[in-house]
Formats: sequence, C-alpha cells, structure tokens
Amino acid sequence: MQTFKTWAKTPPKGWNSWDCYGASVTEDEVRQNAEYMSQHLKDYGYEYVVVDIQWYEPTANSSHYHAYADLEMDEYSRLMPAVNRFPSAKDKQGFKPLGDYIHSLGLKFGIHYMRGIPRQAVYANTAIKGTDKKARDIAKQNSICPWNTDMYGVDTNKPGAKEYYRSLIDQFGEWGVDFLKVDDIADSKLYGGHLDEIAMLREVIDESGYNIVLSLSPGPASLEHGAFLQKHANMWRLTDDYWDNWHQLYDMFARCEKWAPFVQEGTWPDCDMLPLGHIGIRSVDGGGSDRYTRFTKAEQRTMMTLWSLFRSPLFFGGELTDNDEWTLDLLRNEGLREMHANGLHPTQLSRKEDIVIWKTVTETNEWVAVFNLNDEAAEIELDLSHYFDKDGDACTELFTGEPFTGTTTRIEAHDVKVFKL
Repeated sequence: MQTFKTWAKTPPKGWNSWDCYGASVTEDEVRQNAEYMSQHLKDYGYEYVVVDIQWYEPTANSSHYHAYADLEMDEYSRLMPAVNRFPSAKDKQGFKPLGDYIHSLGLKFGIHYMRGIPRQAVYANTAIKGTDKKARDIAKQNSICPWNTDMYGVDTNKPGAKEYYRSLIDQFGEWGVDFLKVDDIADSKLYGGHLDEIAMLREVIDESGYNIVLSLSPGPASLEHGAFLQKHANMWRLTDDYWDNWHQLYDMFARCEKWAPFVQEGTWPDCDMLPLGHIGIRSVDGGGSDRYTRFTKAEQRTMMTLWSLFRSPLFFGGELTDNDEWTLDLLRNEGLREMHANGLHPTQLSRKEDIVIWKTVTETNEWVAVFNLNDEAAEIELDLSHYFDKDGDACTELFTGEPFTGTTTRIEAHDVKVFKL
C-alpha cells in the first residue's frame, strides 16, 4: 500500500472557497471556479477545488456562523451537503455528483470538515456505522471549538471512535474526495492541539487506501510538534486565518524561517490561502468585505515569491472568474512554478534592516530572492557570487527577464527581485 509521502510529491495547488464566500458557497459557484481552473490553470499545476466550511449548513450566508444551527446529517452521525445549496446532493447522493463533475474536468475535489462529531448527533444519540456504539459513547463533550458550535471532540480511547472516523473517510472516498481540510485540530486556543485525533485520522486514511491529502487547520501549529506533523499530515497551518494585510505578510517571513527545515516531499508547512483577486464577496473577515485584494502588486509579488520558494501549498482565495490578466499571469509565472514544484532546501540566508535574502535550488537552476520589507525603496549592494554555488554570468531577474551584472540594485518598498543562475 502506498503511503501518503510516496504520492504527494509536490505541494498542492488549487482554489478554496473561504476567502470569497466564507461558509456560504454554493454548487454553482464551485462549478464556475472549477471550470475556470480547468481552462486557465490546470496546465500550470493547479488542480484542487476545495469546498470550505459548513457545506452542511442550509442557512449559511457569510463568514459568520449561526450558533447551533440545524445541520444536514445522515443516520450515522455524518454531515451531509445542504441540498438547497448543493442540489446535486439530493436523494442522499452527497458530494458524489459534484466530485464526479470536478474529476471530469481533469481536476481533484476537496472538502473541509470540522474535528469531531456533530453536537446534534450527540443530542439525538445517532448510530455509528460499523459498530453498535452511538454518538454519546464516543463524544468528548468537554472538547469544543471556541469559534464554532457544530462539533464535539471524539475520545479516541473509546470503542467506536475509530469506526466513526473510518466511516467518514469511507464516505469521503466514495464521494471522490481527494483533499480533506480538517479544522480545529492543528492548533487550539483552549487545548493546544489534538494530536490523538490527528493520529487517528492518519491511520484510517492510510488503511482506507484512498489517496486523500490531509490538511490541518488552523494555525499556528506548534513548532515542537513539527516531527509529529510530518509523520501524520501533508499540510499544517503556520497561522490563524491569513488576509490581505501587510503586517501579516511581514510576519510570515519569521514563521517561514523557523519552519523551513520541515519542508520535505509529501509534507508541507502551510502559509495559508492566497487572498488575491476578488475576495470577501460574502465574507466579512480580514477587516473588510467585498473587495479586490488590498495587496499592492509589489506585495503580491513578494507573497507569491515567498510561498513558492518556501514550497507552501498554493490555494487561490478569490473568485477565479473575476481575475484580470495581471493576476492570472502571476499565478502562471514559469519561474515561480519551477521553484514551487522542484525547489530543494529553501533557506533564509540573511536578514538585515529588513532586507531579507532567501535561496532555493532546483536540478537546473539556483534562485536567490531579495526582499525589501521596508516601507521605502532601498538601494542594495548585492554581490550574487556570495550566494550562488556555481560560477556563471547568465544571471537574470525573474519578473523582468533582464540580465543582472552589477553590484547594486534598487528594490521598491514591499517588493522583491528574484535572480536565477
């Protein structure tokens, strides 16, 4: 049997519904983004279409949760898509029709799921498939999510707990789910993390035989758990929700420096989604509502460069069908794609007065990125021979394609230059 590290060889890339639709995305919106991805981004490595939180909540209409809402659920304590939002899920078909459609486009299908078992399953004491146990037998009712009322934790020591998680993974596999984002599990403001439930999820996914990417949220994940996360997950978040604010992008550099040693094939520290393009359509998070990203073009280059050389998963957060050519070109940039797919040993080489230098290498090229995190443009003395391992004169800048042979370069505020040898 394949292990998750043998088939998840490159960091996942795709689209996630949260940044633009919060908890309220509909099937039509998922389909239109999938169709755009298939036409414009599939050939550039973008393949995952992910339905984020509360697809089982019929009244969801923004990024605000409705406390103790009635949720769609089957007789085995498992949440089901809300048919008023996902009409193809009628007659207990679940997400299989939508998953089949996304697969027909040559793409992969992902969903979000909250850690644990639905509270309403516990109140009704519904069955656990494959066992004589019921929801109350496995629920850990003193293990809750502080920001969402949907679930209780699962006591992994109780008989029936593994069968519950196995029944979820079997259902997701039958639906064609290729990517599972599990929330309220990587970090907890109340409990500090839920390693037991992470380990159980990993076990049942591996035993199922389904190739499902396991992504853990929210952050910040604990650095002391880094080795555990590498063993049990494909992705884990380094931050709480990341938005289009410069201070959050600035902060990410320190996080990436600490987590860089954990970037390996099959396991990817996750800087979170890319809040680019048209976001906040039905979301009021991140300090603003319906808007195009507040990041400047310089800041967008900086973010895409850091995420790419660090090899963070790349999930676009905006409504893809509203993209302009500049945004599309940034997502398809050849140099960034090479670093992201094939880079080795991303390393911060230096940071002085907020001039930050990172390096990564591929089989054919060396890449050095020079970031100016200051609020003003800077003239930077730069002898690239100090950073490249090989000798050579054919050094070009990634975004302009221009050769660089000098010893100084000017970088605008919050911008980056990336040099390839």
